[in-house]
Amino acid sequence: MNAGDQKKLKILEKKLAEYKKILEEKKRVFRGIKHENSLSELRYTQYMVYKNLVEGLEKEIIHLKKGLKVGE
Repeated sequence: MNAGDQKKLKILEKKLAEYKKILEEKKRVFRGIKHENSLSELRYTQYMVYKNLVEGLEKEIIHLKKGLKVGE
């Protein structure tokens, strides 16, 4: 197992935990898009950015863990 990969995995897991908290808060207060309301549309955009960020980190962590298992 590569020490660099372990370090990267630890950093990604820390970021994932941080962004999941933010996503859960955004999800809790999100009430849908009210058209012609720029604040509502901005909140939706922020929610989707964090959602995609969390999904991307989860995929990268899974891929990295698979690589670590294969390399052992």
